[in-house]
Amino acid sequence: MGPTASGKTDLAIKLSAVIDTHIISVDSAMIYRGMDIGTAKPDSQELSQAPHSLIDIRDPNQAYSVSEFIEDAKSEVNKAHQQDKLAILVGGTMLYHKALLDGIADLPSSNLENRSLLESLAAEHGLESLHKQLSELDPIIASKINSNDPQRIMRALDVIWQTGVPFSTLQTKNESAAAAQWNHYVVQLLPDPRHMLHQKIEKRFKQMIAQGFIDEVKILLNTPNLSKDSPGLKAVGYKQAVEHLESKVSLAEMQELGIIATRQFAKRQFTWLRGLKNDTNFNPFDANYQTLAIDKIQQWYELSKKSFNQQ
Repeated sequence: MGPTASGKTDLAIKLSAVIDTHIISVDSAMIYRGMDIGTAKPDSQELSQAPHSLIDIRDPNQAYSVSEFIEDAKSEVNKAHQQDKLAILVGGTMLYHKALLDGIADLPSSNLENRSLLESLAAEHGLESLHKQLSELDPIIASKINSNDPQRIMRALDVIWQTGVPFSTLQTKNESAAAAQWNHYVVQLLPDPRHMLHQKIEKRFKQMIAQGFIDEVKILLNTPNLSKDSPGLKAVGYKQAVEHLESKVSLAEMQELGIIATRQFAKRQFTWLRGLKNDTNFNPFDANYQTLAIDKIQQWYELSKKSFNQQ
């Protein structure tokens, strides 16, 4: 795990060349079909060399919950073990990582009537009013959810309406721990100094635009059943590209806003990383860090197999 542009995918692919692995994506944007350039999704050559599961499994207009990810990830890990492969979970969606490591509460399924009412309220009074309501019912969870995040605000309110219990209280129960059943090893990539990561983010965003990112978003907006309000198009970068295509901002402004949003996203990822346990960490700007990381993982893997065989 690590912030955006820290080299997670590259390390996973390098590791797959020396250990028989099954790579599982932990990324809430790479799940969407047609969202390739703006998510820095591995290209066809990389995927042929090291296939990734949980990529391209949803259309951008489809929601994808943490609980769905947990079930899919558990299935892919079990599949890897059945094939005697090392499962590598790689990506930057820290909520998914936390759910895998610590488990998630046993929450009720989404209520369609509640969802419809919440969408109507948001359309009539604005998303800010829903966030204010959430703050009154559950200030703890409201402080953790961005006021511009409709999916998480509505989900939290839906659960509270159904159960009468604060969403944050249910979250802390951790009734369905996932990773506890596996012998796992957590590697964090922590880029330092931070300004070098910012430079890398800027360079990569400009490369995305040069590779046809704007055309990618244009195609998505012209796809039946997709719109700017589709869950996938709320992702970092895509939201700014939509604003440009709506003539709200120039290309230069969109580029600058996209870079700023990506840096803010990386900052939030660092906050998550500080709260997640790790077994080892590496600075991707250090020379030979990939060799050191792969050696460390290999050592752990060999010890794990030896311990398992002795059992």
